[in-house]
Amino acid sequence: MTPLPPRRSPDALLADLRADARARLRVYIGAAPGVGKTYTMLQDAHGLVAKGIDVVIGLVETHGRAETAAQVRDLEVMARRTVTYRGVTLEELDVEAIIARRPQICVVDELAHTNAPGSARARRYEDVLALLDAGIGVMTAVNIQHLETLNDAVARATGIRVRETVPDTVLERADEVINVDVTVEELRTRLREGRVYRPDKVEHALSHFFRKGNLSTLRELALRVVADDVGDKAAEYRAREGLDPPLIPERVMVCMSSNPQAPRVIRTGARIAGRLGSRWYAVYVETPRETGARIPTADAEALQQNIRLAESLGATVVRVHADKAADGLIAFAQREGVTHVIFGQTARSRWEMLWHGSTLDRFLEAVPDAAVQVVPLTK
Repeated sequence: MTPLPPRRSPDALLADLRADARARLRVYIGAAPGVGKTYTMLQDAHGLVAKGIDVVIGLVETHGRAETAAQVRDLEVMARRTVTYRGVTLEELDVEAIIARRPQICVVDELAHTNAPGSARARRYEDVLALLDAGIGVMTAVNIQHLETLNDAVARATGIRVRETVPDTVLERADEVINVDVTVEELRTRLREGRVYRPDKVEHALSHFFRKGNLSTLRELALRVVADDVGDKAAEYRAREGLDPPLIPERVMVCMSSNPQAPRVIRTGARIAGRLGSRWYAVYVETPRETGARIPTADAEALQQNIRLAESLGATVVRVHADKAADGLIAFAQREGVTHVIFGQTARSRWEMLWHGSTLDRFLEAVPDAAVQVVPLTK
């Protein structure tokens, strides 16, 4: 079981710096602009300076946000490199000047940024890797939708294709990944108050990228990525130190259906799996009356939407065949050692339950050791 840890203190970071000669990379990740990635990163930079660490700002984008700009305070800010392209002067990170200055840590914002044509490196993440190769630690920030392997999932879930992506290998190189998170309502409130974009962009943002559904999906993706990172690093540590694996690996199963309300169950499963840092399955049982030829068109379309959502949130989608839903779910849970199960409960009459039997009751009887959560649904 690998719950997400709290953000580590400057003292803990200082201990890492002294214990490890390799330049360290810390990535602050968030669901969307405005969650506070840069603000949090600058706060931590001040904490390190207070501990005697030599920290400089290579490049920070405040986007006109006064609260973020105020966090720069007395941190040393490196001059940017200027590039003229088609008569326009652009400013970029000056990697060579930072290497010459040789700080212990450099703060570099906007990891997914594409550099101006003519730059030594095409992308800012390549600049960050160059700093790390030179022995300079980096603190950087990125939004979840910019991760390369999530690009298709984000486009399917939100309808918006992000063009600038960062290879997942950069995240794998990170020594620590921090999820900077606020609630959907808090982020939309910040947007309305003009703390994210200029007032003339607020309404368009609220009705497009910052829709509640989009932000909820992106938050879940961010949580999942950080949970996976924690789990991977815990596994690497145990292997490196010759430790035994966890005695009871957590396995989460979501009982997926063609119900249009099933996304609520899927998202609940994603959140639970994220908190546990565990692998999770979205399992659909195809009974004889729901084969491809017999399932109603509306149900088939809803099922495909649910499958796409589950995949976008990191689930392994499994379709099993059984005469009854309970039989398929029980067999899968027993075979895979499932420890947590999420059901959706529709409003069925007591007569229906008596006549057809309750899938949930049968499951609880057959798999008594699993933790079961029931998410109320409406037809």
